[in-house]
Amino acid sequence: MLRDITLGQYYQTESVIHKLDPRVKLVATIVFIITLFLINNFIGYIIAAVFLACMVKLSKVPFRFMVKGMKSIVFLLMIAVVFNLFLTPGEPLFSFWRLTVTKEGLKLAVMMAIRLVFLIIGSSLMTLTTTPNNLTDGMEKLLSPLKRLHVPVHEVSMMMSIALRFIPILLEETDKIMKAQIARGADFESGNLIKKAKSLVPLLVPLFISAFRRANDLAMAMEARCYRGGEHRTKMKPLIYQKRDRAAYGVLFAYAAVCIYFGRIFTI
Repeated sequence: MLRDITLGQYYQTESVIHKLDPRVKLVATIVFIITLFLINNFIGYIIAAVFLACMVKLSKVPFRFMVKGMKSIVFLLMIAVVFNLFLTPGEPLFSFWRLTVTKEGLKLAVMMAIRLVFLIIGSSLMTLTTTPNNLTDGMEKLLSPLKRLHVPVHEVSMMMSIALRFIPILLEETDKIMKAQIARGADFESGNLIKKAKSLVPLLVPLFISAFRRANDLAMAMEARCYRGGEHRTKMKPLIYQKRDRAAYGVLFAYAAVCIYFGRIFTI
């Protein structure tokens, strides 16, 4: 289950999406997420689905590999659907016990489920096609105007990149600890919710110790190499926009305009 989480992983292959400037992919992810929250009908979601499918096809990342990451948010997805389904007022469709399903609640629940699925796949597409180093450089370039406000842009970008990079490492560590404890007789499945929560304590303690140890080792390694970020630091591969990046911006903003227009004008 833990190995199925794809967020933070990088998939090595040759594709048009992999070759794009990381700034383009960061802006595209932000714009795509914004459009998901601006559209309010299924025409907009159909346009978003076609755009996302084209990006997945161009990335050459297997769709099955991306879908694996959805298993980790099934519980969150169910909570969002149930809350919107039963707690949205409107025209009643049917009732059972004290719960009433409304037409507006059903529409909102379906739209929320689609929105979450597209959001996870879109975010995963960025991390799967961008190395942590490129991601850090892209964030730093995009946030560079904040340096005038004395914001430590380089440090913030590096922390975000390291956090994403550590997600698959910590998941792998969690999987190893869990298997080792199961082999020693630990039970993480049986019992009620409180017992399951208590059974996770022996898992969380070694996980936190391992995470702090890895963080300390990384800090010591950076200090031993006299690492200094920020100003006056040169790049081995400086980011320069190419023709394909400008074309990608054009496609992106054309998609956003069409998606928002059709996603808000028409009602279904």
